[in-house]
Amino acid sequence: MSTESPTAGPRPVRVWPVADLPALDFDPLLTELLAEEPVARIRLPFGAEHEAWLVTRYADVRAVTSDPRFGRTALLERPVTGMTGHMVASKAALNYADPPYHTGLRKAVTKAFTGQSTKRLRPLAQATADRLLDAMEAAGSPADLMRHLHGPLPMAVVCDLLGFPEEDRAELACWPDLILSSGPGPEESRAAKARIHAYVVRHLERRRAEPADDLGGALAESLAEGRIDADEAVSLAMAILISGAHAVRNNSANMVWLLLTRPELADRLRAEPELLPQAVDELLRWIPHRNGVGLPRIALADVAVGGVLIRAGEAVYASYLAANRDPAAFPDPDTVDFDRTGTGHVSFGHGPHHCMGAMLTRMESEVMLGTLLARYPRLRLAGRPEDTPFQSQGLIRGPRELLVRW
Repeated sequence: MSTESPTAGPRPVRVWPVADLPALDFDPLLTELLAEEPVARIRLPFGAEHEAWLVTRYADVRAVTSDPRFGRTALLERPVTGMTGHMVASKAALNYADPPYHTGLRKAVTKAFTGQSTKRLRPLAQATADRLLDAMEAAGSPADLMRHLHGPLPMAVVCDLLGFPEEDRAELACWPDLILSSGPGPEESRAAKARIHAYVVRHLERRRAEPADDLGGALAESLAEGRIDADEAVSLAMAILISGAHAVRNNSANMVWLLLTRPELADRLRAEPELLPQAVDELLRWIPHRNGVGLPRIALADVAVGGVLIRAGEAVYASYLAANRDPAAFPDPDTVDFDRTGTGHVSFGHGPHHCMGAMLTRMESEVMLGTLLARYPRLRLAGRPEDTPFQSQGLIRGPRELLVRW
């Protein structure tokens, strides 16, 4: 973790309100802490009577998120300062599990996220993108890409993955937003989770009666064979639906907004389309795709991190956003550089909780960006960059509306 002798004792506490920031501006507190206090004490908007540690340097973030001495299961019984006043994920969710239990849960769905599975879904994603953009053209310019592309395509892909029928998808579309927001409050979040839970239960029952070669079928099979229980099966399906649809929608739209406000970047990708996979990875590194931080971990023993002693029982947050801007890992980190190679970003997390859908997310972003750039040589924002409204009080950042002309 650190070659320095760890220091212990009281440290000043930073109150971090995590206010809405303009567009894709980087959080100034993360910049400050990364440079001046890489292991800091913080209080977040909820649970202000509690404190937590925040680590921001790339090496420390990777160390904390892969060290078994920091666990998630202890969060279930421990109040921690946080981004919301309610639990976003189910208690049976992967997010709150530690190995070896966590490892067993992941095995129930891992085969759905292989390279072969992503390859199978890519033509479906491309056909969906083409169909959606045909409809957008028919509706006329200007058009909202959030409504015509970034919203429906990720939802279609994750529904294809889970095997949800076409006729049910409109009903599902708004529920992830209600769950992954700090604005509506715990009542609406819980109600949305209950509706998704009930729907997934019905779908898995249908798949047990009518097996199919999709993730819903794989979960129903694991459930029937006793490898997972009903709560775990539903939790896994809900996590994939919520994060897969919501996160990809917003981050792919962030990418397009950035390219349209930096036309030299878009022009280069049109001239060098083979650069697109590498460019998507750089955009994943650079874009601050969320507000604040995700779930913390609890120290299960005394551990020295970055020269600071973290005591057993204390909560620790790891900022992937800050780690992606660490100059020790990424030279000139605030610059978008499509030629950047070497150190890998941590936008999909690190360690046991690394996002299983990373390959699928990259594929969807490549399909959306590549199709837009090739199909619309004159694609541009319908107004000024600052006129694009970004959503507020969300855990994930992204445009609320993305009006374009072509």
